[in-house]
Amino acid sequence: MKKILTVVFSLFLFPAAALASTNISDDFRDHYAGSASNLSAYNKDINTLIGLNDFHTGKATSFPGFDVGATFGGVKVGKDNNISSEDYLITPFITAETFVPVINTTVAVRGSAFNGFESLGLGLKYNYDVMQLFDVTLAGFYDHAQTDWYTVDHLSLSAVASTTVLFVTPYLGVGYDYGDFSTRKMAENRSTSDGAVRYTAGVRVAPFPLFYIFGSYTKTASNEGFQGGIGLNF
Repeated sequence: MKKILTVVFSLFLFPAAALASTNISDDFRDHYAGSASNLSAYNKDINTLIGLNDFHTGKATSFPGFDVGATFGGVKVGKDNNISSEDYLITPFITAETFVPVINTTVAVRGSAFNGFESLGLGLKYNYDVMQLFDVTLAGFYDHAQTDWYTVDHLSLSAVASTTVLFVTPYLGVGYDYGDFSTRKMAENRSTSDGAVRYTAGVRVAPFPLFYIFGSYTKTASNEGFQGGIGLNF
């Protein structure tokens, strides 16, 4: 199983490496211009990039199983972001979660280390059924992200609802991302704290037992994002 996961995730993450030719950390260093840079707009784009990973269905992981996956997310930078030189910020994440019966809650972890950007997060998810027709999940996450030139402490709250017809699960979700952003090792260090509401629509397909794929579109007031992923639920 470990070898299968390694091969599948490597094949999936290869396109991310090909598309994301610009190092996120170096790009920030090269284009940050102190007070002339809109740090708030950049922070909102980074927050969305992390928050994209809050959910891929409204259904919970069952005990004693695990859900492990790899996601590939891209955020089209906002028009006020005058720091990023690329049209998209692109970063893959690895995710894992399991249900803990003692607290009747799902515990989730996620992380990324790609193109100069590192992030590690921990979250809790609470799931319930609505009239046995819809699965609804409420979630909260804390993530710490960093590059050589800045740090971000990200908090998110989200709610998602989904329903399954055969092996297809469409889902709709709303979330709120808040991030404390601070530059470091720059000639002029600055900080900002920003929040934004995030709306997501997606679909998850499970054509084979245990295996699933999904894709989604996310929109905020200042940017938009796309996500795809694969995983195993066992």
